[in-house]
Amino acid sequence: MTTVLGIETSCDETGVAVYDSQRGLLSEALFSQIALHAEHGGVVPELASRDHVRRLAGLVDEALASAGVEQTDCIAYTAGPGLIGALMVGASFATGLATAWGRPVIPIHHMEGHLLAPLMTGEAPDFPFVALLVSGGHTLLVQVEGIGRYRLLGQTRDDAVGEAFDKTAKLLQLDYPGGPAVARLAEQGDPARFRLPRPMLDKPGLDFSFSGLKTAVYLLAQDHPESPADIARAFEEAVVETLATKCQRALAQAGCADLLIAGGVAANTRLRQALAALPGVRLHTPPLALCTDNGAMIAHAGALRLADAIEQPTRMLARPRWPLDTLEPPGQFAWT
Repeated sequence: MTTVLGIETSCDETGVAVYDSQRGLLSEALFSQIALHAEHGGVVPELASRDHVRRLAGLVDEALASAGVEQTDCIAYTAGPGLIGALMVGASFATGLATAWGRPVIPIHHMEGHLLAPLMTGEAPDFPFVALLVSGGHTLLVQVEGIGRYRLLGQTRDDAVGEAFDKTAKLLQLDYPGGPAVARLAEQGDPARFRLPRPMLDKPGLDFSFSGLKTAVYLLAQDHPESPADIARAFEEAVVETLATKCQRALAQAGCADLLIAGGVAANTRLRQALAALPGVRLHTPPLALCTDNGAMIAHAGALRLADAIEQPTRMLARPRWPLDTLEPPGQFAWT
């Protein structure tokens, strides 16, 4: 039995959790910075970093007390990708705490945390499967052969899909964060009123591009300022069809029937419905609470990567950019 303290500070959520390798999730504490960044219409990196500093110690105390433990056997923290200042807050706190406790640390890839989170609830398929990872900073299609065995099938060439939602929300003068706001407004829209481009569906390969779609939304909003709900619906329809079509092609290329979706945009109802309707596809979705950034997914990933523990941490490890397909299976990954 091994207990892991997980710390997530990659962007605008301060997440802490305690996970037991046998008993599962013991406790979780989370503080969202949505209200802090809402007035700016997006995440301000310096404000995010300072708020992580302000919240982290208290959340760790809360999670430990709720789990009924004073210390854990090791500490896992998000080492990347993400905002470098925010990452360094979590990395420095975890490294300092591990040194004080005499415990090892486990640096965790943020998107692997999302990818493996459904395993906590039994919602993930057996290997191999295809994963669609969609969040504010990432849009990835990955063939998953096992933990740390990832082959990148496609990725965005510009805006991530979550970023496109946020920018569309700003164009339509909606609240931050944009994903839920656009989805709510789209419910009132007429799906037949406007049709926006489905980017890169007529090109080979599995990459994505959403910057042109954002421009199309801007032009449409200029011409039809009286129709924000119809524009939101057209945008969401374009995003969902693009993602669903690429997923279907990825599954065919990989020879898989199992599709896992993870990340913040995985909470979008219309996207889940479209992927579930793909013929011959078995869709696996995490609970909504595990879609957004959280400490539980980092603690869980740490429990799966105990073989990568650094027994005597001597430096902080933070990577704002970190390709998922550079990871190795547990016990084979070496930090340099």
